[in-house]
Amino acid sequence: MTVLVSARRHARLVGALFMREIVTRFGRESAGFLWVIGEPLLFCLGVLILWSAVKPAYEHGIRVGPFVMTGYMCLLLLRHMLSMSVGALQANVGMLYHRQITAIHIFIARNLMEFCGATVAFIVVYVVLHALGEVGLPHDWRLLYSGWFLMGWVSFGFAMIMAGLAMKFEVLERMIAVISYVLIPFSGAFTMAAWVPNSYRDLYMLVPFPHGVEMVRGGVFGEFVKTQYDPLYAFAWGAIFLFVGLILIADARERILVE
Repeated sequence: MTVLVSARRHARLVGALFMREIVTRFGRESAGFLWVIGEPLLFCLGVLILWSAVKPAYEHGIRVGPFVMTGYMCLLLLRHMLSMSVGALQANVGMLYHRQITAIHIFIARNLMEFCGATVAFIVVYVVLHALGEVGLPHDWRLLYSGWFLMGWVSFGFAMIMAGLAMKFEVLERMIAVISYVLIPFSGAFTMAAWVPNSYRDLYMLVPFPHGVEMVRGGVFGEFVKTQYDPLYAFAWGAIFLFVGLILIADARERILVE
């Protein structure tokens, strides 16, 4: 019973911080939140128009529309969690003077907002591309959901590590945009495991990010497109990332409060 009461208390704290983050970032008008949907939609449509002009409708036997959509939306989730986590504690340091609020509450609330925003954007982009005839309905909804949540889990853990390091080394916060771009070739957003040469594939799959993307694509494309993934491996790496990130954040939190 005590555990249940404690869980409800933490959920209320995260919920309150979640609403505060929405108001702080997007304001009280809906136009701010619409950009969360508009950015990936404009990008996907722009790439589709460009690729349609210079490339065939299918690349490696895969239709360009769903390939770009699945890859970019997963990359967007990773980049937004990463960029919004770095500096989250510094921006909300005043909240830590409330005894009930801890650093993890702030990080969970901010990343939950990013995950929800990216999920809504994914749904809207999918509906629009489906209406345009660029993508069909998913072949495996459960695999699609599992891959998306796995991508969120690994991204959250990695974001915690980057946030903890940025709290220790300020220069890292200024380099986060560069790090986001460096991650692109390793994220699986614009390639598939089956396309990687055999001699490098095992090394490539040691990176946890492509596993979630491959699952999302497996859910969208079905068995007709070869995908490779190990959800337990990626989930374990997400847990390791989160554990290390929490240690880094706990170590740097006291210094921030003193400053």
